[in-house]
Amino acid sequence: MNNNIWSGNKVRLRAILATDWARFHNNDFDSESARLCDVIYFPRSEEGTKHWAENQASKGPDGDNFSLAIETLDGELVGSIVAHSCDTRHGTFKYGVAIFREHWRNGYASEAVKILVRYYYEELRYQKVTAHVYAFNDGSIALQEYLGFVQEGRLRNMIYTKGQHFDEFVYGLTKSEYEMLNR
Repeated sequence: MNNNIWSGNKVRLRAILATDWARFHNNDFDSESARLCDVIYFPRSEEGTKHWAENQASKGPDGDNFSLAIETLDGELVGSIVAHSCDTRHGTFKYGVAIFREHWRNGYASEAVKILVRYYYEELRYQKVTAHVYAFNDGSIALQEYLGFVQEGRLRNMIYTKGQHFDEFVYGLTKSEYEMLNR
């Protein structure tokens, strides 16, 4: 029996470790994956990535905002998840998830999101989660819909990449919708 709230059947969420730097550094070379999750940044040195990982490992949450590593139950680092824009007054937060390309389509992202959302709803009293998804990210759109998120809006021409502008979709899941899905 699993008694750890941060573990599921496939993955567990844990703090980012300084020793994770190499895996994150190698992932930085996947420009298409970076484009789907955020933006393509300028190249970072190994020292820069080591510094980033050390910083992540040494800092705690900023209020309820934090970044976590996603690893398989046998300890392989497969990605990361972040909770941000946490608003305790209104009970809302946003999340983002990134899975390293070789681990796509294994159910790791969906389980990581479920673990995160369960924690925020059942332990921190939040009542709504939102995800912003680029219109060209078919995998993320499918993930949101699989998890029961509802498309609430379309922000036109918000993302510029590959020489053109793209729309950004806003997906949301309320606590009551979450409870209905998890009966």
